[in-house]
Amino acid sequence: MSRDLLTLRDLDAAQLREILDLSTRADLGRPLAGKGAALFFQKPSARTRNSMEMAVVQLGGHPVYIQKDEVGIGTRETVEDVAHTFACYHALIAGRVMDHQVLDEMAAAVDTPVLNMLSDSDHPLQGLADLLTIQQLLGTLEGAKVAYIGDANNVARSLAEGCAKLGAELRIASPEGYGFPAAEADALGIVQTADPAEAVKGARIVYTDVWVSMGQDDEAAARQKALAPYQVNAALIAKADDAFFLHCLPARRGEEVTADVIDGARSAIWRQAENRMHTARGAMAWMMGGT
Repeated sequence: MSRDLLTLRDLDAAQLREILDLSTRADLGRPLAGKGAALFFQKPSARTRNSMEMAVVQLGGHPVYIQKDEVGIGTRETVEDVAHTFACYHALIAGRVMDHQVLDEMAAAVDTPVLNMLSDSDHPLQGLADLLTIQQLLGTLEGAKVAYIGDANNVARSLAEGCAKLGAELRIASPEGYGFPAAEADALGIVQTADPAEAVKGARIVYTDVWVSMGQDDEAAARQKALAPYQVNAALIAKADDAFFLHCLPARRGEEVTADVIDGARSAIWRQAENRMHTARGAMAWMMGGT
Protein backbone atom coordinates (compact mmCIF):
# COMPACT_ATOMS: atom_id res chain seq x y z
CA MET A 1 0.00 0.00 0.00
CA SER A 2 1.45 3.37 -1.01
CA ARG A 3 1.24 6.40 1.27
CA ASP A 4 1.71 10.16 1.06
CA LEU A 5 4.23 11.92 3.28
CA LEU A 6 3.41 15.61 3.47
CA THR A 7 4.09 16.47 7.14
CA LEU A 8 5.43 14.70 10.21
CA ARG A 9 2.24 15.54 12.12
CA ASP A 10 0.39 13.12 9.84
CA LEU A 11 2.50 10.25 11.20
CA ASP A 12 2.19 8.51 14.55
CA ALA A 13 5.20 7.59 16.67
CA ALA A 14 5.28 4.01 15.36
CA GLN A 15 5.34 5.20 11.74
CA LEU A 16 8.12 7.67 12.49
CA ARG A 17 10.19 4.96 14.14
CA GLU A 18 9.53 2.66 11.18
CA ILE A 19 10.85 5.26 8.72
CA LEU A 20 13.93 5.89 10.87
CA ASP A 21 14.56 2.15 11.05
CA LEU A 22 14.21 1.80 7.27
CA SER A 23 16.66 4.68 6.89
CA THR A 24 19.39 2.68 8.62
CA ARG A 25 18.89 -0.50 6.60
CA ALA A 26 20.83 -1.54 3.51
CA ASP A 27 18.41 -4.34 2.56
CA LEU A 28 15.43 -2.34 1.36
CA GLY A 29 15.30 -4.07 -2.00
CA ARG A 30 14.32 -2.19 -5.14
CA PRO A 31 10.72 -1.00 -4.71
CA LEU A 32 11.23 1.56 -7.50
CA ALA A 33 12.91 -0.86 -9.95
CA GLY A 34 12.02 0.13 -13.50
CA LYS A 35 9.94 3.06 -12.23
CA GLY A 36 10.26 6.82 -12.32
CA ALA A 37 10.12 9.43 -9.57
CA ALA A 38 9.04 12.95 -10.52
CA LEU A 39 11.08 15.49 -8.54
CA PHE A 40 9.35 18.85 -9.01
CA PHE A 41 11.32 21.91 -7.84
CA GLN A 42 9.76 25.35 -7.54
CA LYS A 43 12.73 26.17 -5.26
CA PRO A 44 16.26 24.96 -6.06
CA SER A 45 18.34 23.05 -3.50
CA ALA A 46 21.73 21.33 -3.53
CA ARG A 47 21.05 18.87 -0.70
CA THR A 48 17.48 18.06 -1.62
CA ARG A 49 18.19 17.34 -5.27
CA ASN A 50 21.32 15.30 -4.64
CA SER A 51 19.94 13.33 -1.70
CA MET A 52 16.64 12.59 -3.46
CA GLU A 53 18.17 11.58 -6.78
CA MET A 54 20.63 9.22 -5.10
CA ALA A 55 17.93 7.77 -2.82
CA VAL A 56 15.71 7.04 -5.83
CA VAL A 57 18.63 5.34 -7.60
CA GLN A 58 19.41 3.27 -4.49
CA LEU A 59 15.79 2.02 -4.54
CA GLY A 60 16.19 1.00 -8.18
CA GLY A 61 14.28 3.90 -9.71
CA HIS A 62 14.94 6.68 -12.20
CA PRO A 63 14.71 10.26 -10.86
CA VAL A 64 13.44 12.98 -13.21
CA TYR A 65 14.33 16.54 -12.16
CA ILE A 66 11.59 18.99 -13.18
CA GLN A 67 12.00 22.77 -12.86
CA LYS A 68 9.09 25.13 -12.32
CA ASP A 69 9.39 26.77 -15.75
CA GLU A 70 8.99 23.39 -17.44
CA VAL A 71 5.53 22.98 -15.95
CA GLY A 72 3.91 26.36 -15.35
CA ILE A 73 1.89 24.98 -12.47
CA GLY A 74 -1.15 27.10 -11.70
CA THR A 75 -0.70 29.16 -14.87
CA ARG A 76 -0.23 26.98 -17.94
CA GLU A 77 -1.79 23.98 -16.22
CA THR A 78 -3.74 23.39 -13.03
CA VAL A 79 -2.11 21.63 -10.09
CA GLU A 80 -4.44 18.69 -10.63
CA ASP A 81 -3.52 18.34 -14.31
CA VAL A 82 0.19 18.48 -13.51
CA ALA A 83 -0.27 15.78 -10.86
CA HIS A 84 -2.19 13.57 -13.31
CA THR A 85 0.53 14.08 -15.93
CA PHE A 86 3.26 13.05 -13.50
CA ALA A 87 1.19 10.05 -12.41
CA CYS A 88 1.02 8.83 -16.00
CA TYR A 89 4.77 8.22 -15.98
CA HIS A 90 5.96 7.96 -12.40
CA ALA A 91 5.45 5.73 -9.36
CA LEU A 92 6.15 8.58 -6.93
CA ILE A 93 5.76 12.37 -7.02
CA ALA A 94 7.89 14.69 -4.88
CA GLY A 95 7.56 18.46 -4.70
CA ARG A 96 9.65 21.30 -3.30
CA VAL A 97 7.09 24.09 -3.41
CA MET A 98 6.38 27.64 -2.34
CA ASP A 99 2.85 26.91 -1.05
CA HIS A 100 1.99 23.75 0.88
CA GLN A 101 -1.49 23.75 -0.66
CA VAL A 102 0.06 22.63 -3.97
CA LEU A 103 1.10 19.35 -2.34
CA ASP A 104 -2.31 18.89 -0.72
CA GLU A 105 -3.98 19.38 -4.10
CA MET A 106 -1.60 16.94 -5.81
CA ALA A 107 -2.20 14.29 -3.16
CA ALA A 108 -5.96 14.73 -3.44
CA ALA A 109 -5.88 14.46 -7.24
CA VAL A 110 -3.96 11.20 -7.72
CA ASP A 111 -3.40 7.84 -6.04
CA THR A 112 0.34 8.05 -6.73
CA PRO A 113 2.17 8.76 -3.42
CA VAL A 114 3.23 12.38 -2.93
CA LEU A 115 6.27 13.43 -0.89
CA ASN A 116 6.97 16.90 0.50
CA MET A 117 10.58 17.88 -0.24
CA LEU A 118 9.87 21.31 1.38
CA SER A 119 6.97 23.71 1.62
CA ASP A 120 6.42 27.06 3.28
CA SER A 121 5.01 25.38 6.39
CA ASP A 122 6.87 22.06 6.67
CA HIS A 123 10.13 20.27 5.88
CA PRO A 124 9.53 16.63 6.85
CA LEU A 125 12.58 15.23 5.05
CA GLN A 126 14.84 17.59 6.99
CA GLY A 127 13.01 16.66 10.18
CA LEU A 128 13.62 12.96 9.56
CA ALA A 129 17.33 13.58 8.93
CA ASP A 130 17.52 15.66 12.12
CA LEU A 131 15.86 12.94 14.19
CA LEU A 132 18.12 10.23 12.80
CA THR A 133 21.20 12.37 13.46
CA ILE A 134 20.18 13.10 17.05
CA GLN A 135 19.48 9.40 17.62
CA GLN A 136 22.92 8.49 16.28
CA LEU A 137 24.72 11.15 18.31
CA LEU A 138 22.99 10.53 21.63
CA GLY A 139 21.96 6.89 21.29
CA THR A 140 18.28 7.70 21.83
CA LEU A 141 15.65 10.34 21.14
CA GLU A 142 13.74 9.63 24.33
CA GLY A 143 14.58 12.39 26.80
CA ALA A 144 17.03 14.13 24.45
CA LYS A 145 17.32 17.85 25.21
CA VAL A 146 17.33 19.92 22.02
CA ALA A 147 17.62 23.71 21.71
CA TYR A 148 16.60 25.51 18.52
CA ILE A 149 17.81 29.09 18.24
CA GLY A 150 16.16 31.56 15.86
CA ASP A 151 13.13 31.79 13.62
CA ALA A 152 10.45 29.14 14.24
CA ASN A 153 10.18 28.27 10.55
CA ASN A 154 9.24 25.17 8.53
CA VAL A 155 12.44 23.37 9.62
CA ALA A 156 11.73 24.10 13.28
CA ARG A 157 8.13 22.93 12.90
CA SER A 158 9.04 19.50 11.51
CA LEU A 159 11.78 19.11 14.12
CA ALA A 160 9.32 20.04 16.86
CA GLU A 161 6.70 17.60 15.63
CA GLY A 162 9.21 14.77 15.47
CA CYS A 163 10.60 15.53 18.91
CA ALA A 164 7.10 15.65 20.41
CA LYS A 165 6.18 12.24 18.97
CA LEU A 166 9.42 10.50 19.95
CA GLY A 167 9.92 11.88 23.44
CA ALA A 168 12.63 14.50 22.93
CA GLU A 169 12.46 17.81 24.79
CA LEU A 170 12.64 20.86 22.52
CA ARG A 171 13.20 24.44 23.59
CA ILE A 172 13.06 27.30 21.10
CA ALA A 173 14.57 30.75 21.61
CA SER A 174 13.18 33.42 19.28
CA PRO A 175 12.64 37.17 19.35
CA GLU A 176 9.09 38.46 19.64
CA GLY A 177 7.15 37.75 16.47
CA TYR A 178 9.44 34.94 15.33
CA GLY A 179 8.24 32.09 17.54
CA PHE A 180 5.39 29.61 17.17
CA PRO A 181 1.83 30.66 18.01
CA ALA A 182 1.23 29.84 21.66
CA ALA A 183 -1.45 27.24 20.89
CA GLU A 184 0.84 25.36 18.51
CA ALA A 185 3.73 25.45 20.97
CA ASP A 186 1.52 24.17 23.76
CA ALA A 187 0.16 21.36 21.59
CA LEU A 188 3.70 20.23 20.76
CA GLY A 189 5.01 20.62 24.30
CA ILE A 190 7.59 23.19 23.16
CA VAL A 191 9.17 25.48 25.73
CA GLN A 192 9.52 28.90 24.09
CA THR A 193 11.70 31.69 25.42
CA ALA A 194 13.23 34.94 24.25
CA ASP A 195 16.52 34.05 25.99
CA PRO A 196 18.97 31.87 24.02
CA ALA A 197 20.97 31.10 27.18
CA GLU A 198 17.85 29.72 28.84
CA ALA A 199 17.07 27.58 25.81
CA VAL A 200 20.52 25.94 25.62
CA LYS A 201 20.87 25.26 29.35
CA GLY A 202 21.34 21.49 29.69
CA ALA A 203 20.89 20.92 25.94
CA ARG A 204 22.85 18.14 24.20
CA ILE A 205 21.87 19.44 20.75
CA VAL A 206 21.96 23.08 19.63
CA TYR A 207 20.37 23.80 16.26
CA THR A 208 19.96 26.93 14.15
CA ASP A 209 19.03 27.99 10.62
CA VAL A 210 19.63 31.00 8.40
CA TRP A 211 17.96 34.25 9.36
CA VAL A 212 16.82 35.02 5.82
CA SER A 213 15.45 32.11 3.82
CA MET A 214 14.80 31.91 0.10
CA GLY A 215 12.00 34.29 -0.83
CA GLN A 216 12.45 36.53 2.22
CA ASP A 217 14.93 38.99 0.72
CA ASP A 218 12.59 41.93 1.22
CA GLU A 219 12.60 41.17 4.97
CA ALA A 220 16.37 40.78 5.22
CA ALA A 221 17.20 43.97 7.12
CA ALA A 222 14.44 43.51 9.68
CA ARG A 223 15.27 39.85 10.20
CA GLN A 224 18.98 40.44 10.64
CA LYS A 225 18.31 43.15 13.22
CA ALA A 226 15.80 41.08 15.19
CA LEU A 227 17.85 37.88 15.13
CA ALA A 228 21.34 39.34 15.70
CA PRO A 229 21.22 38.55 19.48
CA TYR A 230 20.45 34.92 18.59
CA GLN A 231 23.75 34.05 16.96
CA VAL A 232 25.08 30.62 17.96
CA ASN A 233 28.68 31.27 19.02
CA ALA A 234 31.23 29.75 21.37
CA ALA A 235 29.89 31.67 24.36
CA LEU A 236 26.35 30.37 23.81
CA ILE A 237 27.46 26.79 23.13
CA ALA A 238 29.46 26.86 26.37
CA LYS A 239 26.20 27.30 28.29
CA ALA A 240 24.88 23.98 26.91
CA ASP A 241 25.79 20.47 28.08
CA ASP A 242 28.72 19.40 25.87
CA ALA A 243 26.35 19.91 22.95
CA PHE A 244 26.55 18.88 19.34
CA PHE A 245 25.76 21.55 16.77
CA LEU A 246 23.27 21.04 13.92
CA HIS A 247 22.31 23.22 10.96
CA CYS A 248 20.12 22.27 7.98
CA LEU A 249 22.34 24.28 5.57
CA PRO A 250 23.17 26.38 3.66
CA ALA A 251 24.80 28.41 6.44
CA ARG A 252 25.98 31.99 6.60
CA ARG A 253 29.05 31.96 8.81
CA GLY A 254 29.24 35.14 10.86
CA GLU A 255 25.47 35.59 10.92
CA GLU A 256 23.39 32.85 12.59
CA VAL A 257 26.50 30.86 13.55
CA THR A 258 30.20 31.58 13.92
CA ALA A 259 32.80 29.64 11.94
CA ASP A 260 34.43 28.18 15.04
CA VAL A 261 31.14 26.52 16.03
CA ILE A 262 29.97 25.21 12.65
CA ASP A 263 33.46 24.00 11.72
CA GLY A 264 34.32 22.82 15.22
CA ALA A 265 34.80 19.35 16.64
CA ARG A 266 31.23 19.18 18.02
CA SER A 267 29.60 20.12 14.73
CA ALA A 268 27.65 17.25 13.14
CA ILE A 269 26.41 19.12 10.08
CA TRP A 270 27.97 16.76 7.52
CA ARG A 271 26.54 13.65 9.17
CA GLN A 272 23.22 15.49 9.23
CA ALA A 273 23.54 16.37 5.53
CA GLU A 274 24.40 12.77 4.58
CA ASN A 275 21.39 11.57 6.54
CA ARG A 276 19.17 13.53 4.16
CA MET A 277 19.91 10.78 1.60
CA HIS A 278 19.39 7.91 4.04
CA THR A 279 16.10 9.23 5.39
CA ALA A 280 14.85 10.10 1.89
CA ARG A 281 15.50 6.47 0.98
CA GLY A 282 13.74 5.26 4.12
CA ALA A 283 10.80 7.61 3.59
CA MET A 284 10.27 6.56 -0.02
CA ALA A 285 10.59 2.85 0.87
CA TRP A 286 7.92 3.39 3.53
CA MET A 287 5.71 5.28 1.07
CA MET A 288 5.96 2.39 -1.39
CA GLY A 289 4.81 -0.05 1.27
CA GLY A 290 8.19 -1.17 2.62
CA THR A 291 8.50 -2.64 6.11
